[in-house]
Amino acid sequence: MACSVRSFAVLVVTGFMWFGLAGASGAAPSTPPAAPHPSAAEPGQAPHKSTTPPNPLPPAVVTQHTLALPGRTLHFSAKAGAIHLSNARDGAPLADVSFVAFQLDGADPATRPVTFAINGGPGAGSAWLDLGAMGPWRIPMTGAGRVPSANPIPIPNADTWLDFTDLVFIDPPGTGYSRILSKDGAVKKDFYSVKGDIDALSVVIRKWLTENHRLGSPKFIVGESYGGFRAPKIAYRLEDQEGIGISGLVLISPVLDFAWFQGANNPLVYATRLPSLTAAARNLKGLDPRKHLADVEAYAAGPYIEDLLRGERDPQALARISAKVASFTGLDPALVRKLGGRIDPETFVRERNRSKGRVGSLYDALTTGYDSNPYAAHSDYADPILDVLKAPFASAMAYVTEKKLHWFVDARYEILNEEVNREWNWGKRQPPEAMSDLRHVLAMDPKLHVLVVHGATDVVTPYFASQLLIDQVPPMGDPNRLKLVVYGGGHMVYALDPSRAALRGEAEKLIDAGVAARQ
Repeated sequence: MACSVRSFAVLVVTGFMWFGLAGASGAAPSTPPAAPHPSAAEPGQAPHKSTTPPNPLPPAVVTQHTLALPGRTLHFSAKAGAIHLSNARDGAPLADVSFVAFQLDGADPATRPVTFAINGGPGAGSAWLDLGAMGPWRIPMTGAGRVPSANPIPIPNADTWLDFTDLVFIDPPGTGYSRILSKDGAVKKDFYSVKGDIDALSVVIRKWLTENHRLGSPKFIVGESYGGFRAPKIAYRLEDQEGIGISGLVLISPVLDFAWFQGANNPLVYATRLPSLTAAARNLKGLDPRKHLADVEAYAAGPYIEDLLRGERDPQALARISAKVASFTGLDPALVRKLGGRIDPETFVRERNRSKGRVGSLYDALTTGYDSNPYAAHSDYADPILDVLKAPFASAMAYVTEKKLHWFVDARYEILNEEVNREWNWGKRQPPEAMSDLRHVLAMDPKLHVLVVHGATDVVTPYFASQLLIDQVPPMGDPNRLKLVVYGGGHMVYALDPSRAALRGEAEKLIDAGVAARQ
């Protein structure tokens, strides 16, 4: 997640994603010519000269574990370590990229799936997916678990994905325990860019598969938030340049096209967000919230867009959308009229709860906390999800790596590195998007399946944006290969027990289908 959530200059995180009016204005940049490119490095390639990496991560450690869960017991190995990236031209160290991998004992590597999980930010570590949703251990994220002082000791995760796939959690450079080793500023600039990030993560995945003798395994990628933006791009690059085929993708709360999430003059921003605001106003939870949102979806994709396009000079259009939006969101009609029926997330989560001295989270508008300045026109409040969960997740990941995996790193686990986000190079031409990459991988492989998952009350990456984008993708055979599911909950949809279990079930079906397609 992010630091402050008062403006879209610092937004969208945990899987998460920060993006901004200034930051999200460009396409994937080209690699700076001065930066040594990690994709040139080949496993086992002899460097031109011997170099000693400054402050490298410790050697990998393998441990054995038994996990007792309801109805079954899992025996597995865990490996915590780092993939070393170096410049193929001279062997100069570039980065150590930390990972944690879990592999079920006794499985045949030729048929056993392996799933790579990456979070977002940019700047978020992989602990969110590891300890929140997929790994063998997790920490509670609701009730007593949703405070900074919560017990960081994880519990067995009955919803772990380890039953049906091995798991590899990757921390991009600057996150988790990963560290950039080069002192060359151009190297850091390259890692902190849209294209350089995809290049580096693709090489990390290839090297992990090679070093662990898993090139023959069915391979899947899970990405959350900006990680969901990364995943189609990584899949395309792996297939196009690294010789690695991917069998399926799971995209959790993704932004697939930044053009749909920015700009005060873009009516799509308001239209795609309205169903999620309405879901919060209606207090929708459960596993099928969309059955209660058909009316607002029809309005948002039709009359609302039409009146927004008529513009602010049309008083009849302003009157219509103001009245309708007020009825959907439950906000004061006078306030909605002042805003011209164009509701931003910050206004919604604060004004909806202002009379109670509370403020909602952008990541799940149904989750509220105290507003530290409830009577101020603007309040630098702590996000009830963003700010309170960073400490328990970071502490829990440090505990797991040291106490359970016996891999000790004398450093802070970077759960959300704001420096990475501030320095991210988005490019300068057009908003970055991953839809082109998604279309490419679907077109190249008619057996590939993609699952897109959203929480209904997430107003950072609203589900309706993904729905409208998916509608623009041609069937290319079976249209169900690209599927959207929406559960109760927010950006971290797995925070709720029923949604986490349902997500696991959908992921298992996708992975089983991907494995069967190879036979």
